[in-house]
Amino acid sequence: MIVHREEISLLCEQLRNEGKRIVFTNGCFDIIHAGHVHYLTEAKKLGDVLIIGLNTDASVRRLKGNSRPINNEQDRAEVLNALKPVDYVVLFDEDTPLELIQQVRPDYLVKGADYQRQNIVGADFVESYGGRVATIEFVEGKSTTNIINRMKSSDEN
Repeated sequence: MIVHREEISLLCEQLRNEGKRIVFTNGCFDIIHAGHVHYLTEAKKLGDVLIIGLNTDASVRRLKGNSRPINNEQDRAEVLNALKPVDYVVLFDEDTPLELIQQVRPDYLVKGADYQRQNIVGADFVESYGGRVATIEFVEGKSTTNIINRMKSSDEN
């Protein structure tokens, strides 16, 4: 389900009251590929509910440049929402997900294994109340950047 930012704190409080373990991850998820599906499937295994913090279009442009995102935020949210492991998608416009992580207060904060623990935004906060930080290995060769580069090289030939 795609939820509004204003609703996420109350939703997470209700989930915790039901005894649900909340897993949170975030990203741009611009062109969904098999690597994303693997990552989200593994993240979901850590708890009962998987919440995705999705960068807005403006946030993606600030992070990745004016040529991104390829797909707009509503399309990206709908695609993520349709994936089996995903329970909730919430958009955030900040450059980092820290404020959203503070609202969600997940039991698990998950990022890709390309992140070092000390570079994961929100890790200290999550661990301060007993939450855990986990990293998940990527599927080799699967990335949105690789897909975009392959498309560009096809256009040039």
